[in-house]
Amino acid sequence: MTTSPLTTLIVDDHSIFRAGLRADLDPDIEVLGEAGDVDGAVREIVRLRPRTVLLDVHLPGGEGGGGAEVVRRSAGQAPGVVFLALSVSDAADDVVRVIRAGARGYLTKSSSGPEVSEGLRRVAGGDAVFSPRLAGFVLDAFGAVGGETARTDEELDRLTGREQEVMRLIAQGYAYKEVAAELFISVKTVETHVSSVLRKLQLSSRHELTRWALARRLL
Repeated sequence: MTTSPLTTLIVDDHSIFRAGLRADLDPDIEVLGEAGDVDGAVREIVRLRPRTVLLDVHLPGGEGGGGAEVVRRSAGQAPGVVFLALSVSDAADDVVRVIRAGARGYLTKSSSGPEVSEGLRRVAGGDAVFSPRLAGFVLDAFGAVGGETARTDEELDRLTGREQEVMRLIAQGYAYKEVAAELFISVKTVETHVSSVLRKLQLSSRHELTRWALARRLL
């Protein structure tokens, strides 16, 4: 009796890295495809239904949410797919954001091919997998569940990374033109982000947004 190979999809915006990773994975792991941006990743996950996904946390496209956005958007369309983040970043914010979105683990790109392969097997089997020291970020972040910190994190998780940047600047009193100059985006894009932030946080004005941010000590 033969067992089916463990399938995966590689999501990273660097084609050379994708090719190298594909070559380094163990032979019993079948790479069904690749994607280089948020929208392409979601499309391929839904189409191919891999058992696992190797996912970079910083990706172009979509609404600017990177790997975490891929996880959230795929959840309802491809249930059962398990995500393992694989990134050059070991920043706490990146780790916590993608884990909160639903990823089962996080490895840095310094990991070897066999280590990534074993990580895929473990998350497919229900384990959580982290590179050394990254697990502490997750434990710290989820240790406050039930308190104000947890509620604030849940509210912030509704916002993309770019929306959080815009939110903080607007809450600090920056004009739309100043936000646009600071973030190198257009005023129209700032307006769009502000509207989205207010809608997601169920606020009606930038003044309410400032009070919201101050109450949560985000400024």
